[in-house]
Amino acid sequence: MCKGALLQVGFLLLVLHVPAQGQGPRGSAPQTRNPHGPISIPCENCHTLTSWKPIRAVPEFDHNRETKYPLLGMHAKVDCVQCHTKLVFSNVSTRCSDCHADIHRGQMGANCEQCHSVIGWNVSLQAVRAHENRFPLIGAHAAVDCIACHKNGASGQFTGLSTECYSCHVQDFQNAKTPNHVVASFSTTCQACHGVNTWFQANFDHSATGFPLTGAHVSVPCASCHVSNNFSLTGANTACSACHMKDFQSATNPNHVLGGFSTTCQTCHSTASWTNATFNHNLTGFPLTGAHVSVACSSCHVNNNFQLSNGTCIGCHQNDYRGATNPNHMAAAFPTDCTVCHSTSSWTGATFNHASTGFALTGAHISVACASCHVNNNYSLTSTACIACHQTDFTTALTPVNHAGFPTDCTLCHNTVVWTQGIFNHNNTPFPLTGAHTSVTCTSCHVNNNYTSLPTDCYSCHTTQYQQTTNPNHTTAGFPTSCQSCHTTTAWTGAVFNHTWFSINHGNAQGVFATCHTNSSDYSVFQCTGCHTAAATNPRHSGIRGYVFNSINCYSCHP
Repeated sequence: MCKGALLQVGFLLLVLHVPAQGQGPRGSAPQTRNPHGPISIPCENCHTLTSWKPIRAVPEFDHNRETKYPLLGMHAKVDCVQCHTKLVFSNVSTRCSDCHADIHRGQMGANCEQCHSVIGWNVSLQAVRAHENRFPLIGAHAAVDCIACHKNGASGQFTGLSTECYSCHVQDFQNAKTPNHVVASFSTTCQACHGVNTWFQANFDHSATGFPLTGAHVSVPCASCHVSNNFSLTGANTACSACHMKDFQSATNPNHVLGGFSTTCQTCHSTASWTNATFNHNLTGFPLTGAHVSVACSSCHVNNNFQLSNGTCIGCHQNDYRGATNPNHMAAAFPTDCTVCHSTSSWTGATFNHASTGFALTGAHISVACASCHVNNNYSLTSTACIACHQTDFTTALTPVNHAGFPTDCTLCHNTVVWTQGIFNHNNTPFPLTGAHTSVTCTSCHVNNNYTSLPTDCYSCHTTQYQQTTNPNHTTAGFPTSCQSCHTTTAWTGAVFNHTWFSINHGNAQGVFATCHTNSSDYSVFQCTGCHTAAATNPRHSGIRGYVFNSINCYSCHP
């Protein structure tokens, strides 16, 4: 049959297939009923004359634009007849459940899109978000297949499941060996130790047991303490010795058993550093100071004797006391209270507080060797007088004078700061030194080393000056020997006489004694008439009974 004939037959079949709907307008060919509803595209866009049933692609029909149901995800690749199975293209439901059978047996409701999406039916972000309402999927739960938890047949169980870890991890609990959870009677509250992010790296909060893990306990394996999976230590002894008794018994440095040590290990040890024990010696009543801090325990606690009761230095340093030679402690009968001179900071550099003996060391005494005073280790001295040690110095002294007649109280002139430059305080004697006396040599007054019987009057030392003085002549004038009447120690030669009755400046005298006392050899002789002449005096005394013009009569009336 030719091609034209086939086309005619196909056309007839098409006409016969579609029943008549009545005549078309104006005598046109009769119209056929459209079984596809509102689809208005030509039939040949989907059908062929060769085969009516197979439907070819319809590029002209845009399902996303011309319908209310965009084709997304897998829907864009599926054949039309898989959804439009009865070739119904109008009033088709858009609910997932109309096309997809509910394999969950109504457990999840009819709203498929609360878990699934057309983009990815099996991998659904919505499903994860929906899960957060009751059991958030975090950690390893976020990557596990739903059916791994929601088991019970191919359709799974999605309702009535427990949110407790143990409900899914029973076998993990029962099969655990490190440690054995069943034997150890561990709690089935898995989250007490495990986390959803790292299930195998369990972290148990030991503080909740009343025994916090510190120091080395943090990293030690559980089995080290919980032997034979014994984790049921309710009310157990938490003392260190409960686990470390063997350590206590085998310790040799020092030996804890022989030393009678307490089993309260934390007194010396800590979990941070068990082997580097630190004992607080202050608790014994004998604090460690100075060199005692770093000395080995066995130096004092010989033969593991830690039950010492004597806290004095001599208890350990008896041999040091007996062997000391600088100075010899035994020969000197030193007290056995070592702390009087020694300290734990510097044992060999002993410092004795000499002030405690009643004789404080000052000046040169501070640095002098003890043996200089304590000859032959004689430390039982009783005299604190300087002469007791300085008798030789006193006897042999020649500068400034021989001390033979001096008092033996050295402190009158000497001090411990400058011994050789003695300074005598003359003020301590009945004759204080003033003026020129302060700088004169001692021998000028203390002739022939006479320091004991010298008089204190000026004349006794200044007799020669008195006798040789000519201006005025003290001897012929009959001056008194009380030199201090006119002289002072400040200016001996510039004497000033206290003229009792007349001012030495009387008239025109101007302090010149010869004006009145014309005889320098006799100051009892004086004259008034030299200045007061008769011509000036007589008229003023006219009529005065007994008036005689001479010096004696003048003085009798005008003393």
